[in-house]
Amino acid sequence: MTDRFFFPRAWPACGALVLGLAGCAAPGAGSPTAPAAAPAAPTLPAPPAPSTAPAPVPAPAVPAAPAAAPDVAAQAQAQAFAQWVAQFRAEARAAGIAEGTLHSAFDGVQLRPDVIARDRSQAEFTRAVWDYLDTAASDARVARGQQRLQEWRSELDAAAARHGVPAEIVAAIWGMESNYGANYGDVPTIDALATLGFDGRRGPWARGQLMAALRILQNGDIPRERMIGSWAGAMGQTQFLPSVFLAHAVDADGDGRRDIWGSMPDVIASTANFLRHEGWQPGQPWGVEVQLPPGFDVARADGELRQSAAQWAAEGVRRVDGAALPDLPDAALLLPAGARGPAFLVGANFRTLLRYNNATSYALGVGLLAQRLAGGPGVQAAWPRELTPLRREEVRALQQALHARGFDSGTPDGVVGRATRAALRAWQRSAGLPPDGYPTVQLLEQLTAPR
Repeated sequence: MTDRFFFPRAWPACGALVLGLAGCAAPGAGSPTAPAAAPAAPTLPAPPAPSTAPAPVPAPAVPAAPAAAPDVAAQAQAQAFAQWVAQFRAEARAAGIAEGTLHSAFDGVQLRPDVIARDRSQAEFTRAVWDYLDTAASDARVARGQQRLQEWRSELDAAAARHGVPAEIVAAIWGMESNYGANYGDVPTIDALATLGFDGRRGPWARGQLMAALRILQNGDIPRERMIGSWAGAMGQTQFLPSVFLAHAVDADGDGRRDIWGSMPDVIASTANFLRHEGWQPGQPWGVEVQLPPGFDVARADGELRQSAAQWAAEGVRRVDGAALPDLPDAALLLPAGARGPAFLVGANFRTLLRYNNATSYALGVGLLAQRLAGGPGVQAAWPRELTPLRREEVRALQQALHARGFDSGTPDGVVGRATRAALRAWQRSAGLPPDGYPTVQLLEQLTAPR
């Protein structure tokens, strides 16, 4: 869960927990051949071979520079953090957290400036959805995922039978969140959440998650040194936030602990349990790739208008493979790259995937990766790779240009939300263009061209 629970983006936007916050672990280069009871220790680099070259001649001694003056601001921040931790300890003690747990959690707690920097940063560049999906459902990730499917088939099938979530969907989330366990982050969760709580931008949220993390420690599910994850507090192989862990983690291997770091039965069952409780509909697909009929009003393919698949079929919407549309009672059309790119008909299970990570590109990535893990195809229609997504400043310029032409897109903030898309569709319609609401550099140039 990257920006997980929840700072939702407008769901038609393409971009990523579970659960909740922002900042899921970056995909790793590979995954371990067999998950162990605990994450494997990092492989140390081999020592360098002895050199046969002549020893370098020592350089003349240089007088040592005077010691730097103490960083007064850093000292003040450290003091303030210590005071914050002391206050939070008192609150946690009053809430029933045992003294031993508080000592374990906070005696060595560290303020993480890198966490503050990442939380405050705003991405300047937007990654095109096709570039994102090229990685999300790459051949290498599919091959590795199919290996993992076979390795953990009995556990995945047991979770599917109990919760109604297909094995391939659980495996796809595992692959997306941590590259099948290869990289789920190395930031101590207590340090990350204490830092976010102290910084204050998301203070109440972080304090709640920190209290939940203390309860996990108190319950004995995981020791502090193994409670690690992303900079934003998402933990384990499928990146649960602490509150989600308390609500949905499962002890599937029967050892008395819910371990989403080192126990694959627990990882699999917990992930399926979360999806089922968030609305997964057994027997329904997440969606299918479709073709739109000639003359279709693409403004209706906004991810918001829902009707049955039978109604969409009556309007001429067809699967790209020619088969009948699946029986989806509450389906929406999605054009993640505008009218010139692929189209998808998505149902309730797609919206459940958005509960794991509220970005359309993420949910598409999970669905398409799962489809390929099951032996199905990737995206069939061509992506409009010649189009260029907008940077944040360009989005702000687009919003200002729409205002200048009388189309209200809300406050120009550089973020493409519902108001911006609605204004863009209205301008496109007025200009005789397909009203898909998909912002590109090419559209910005048209909008700002002299009239």
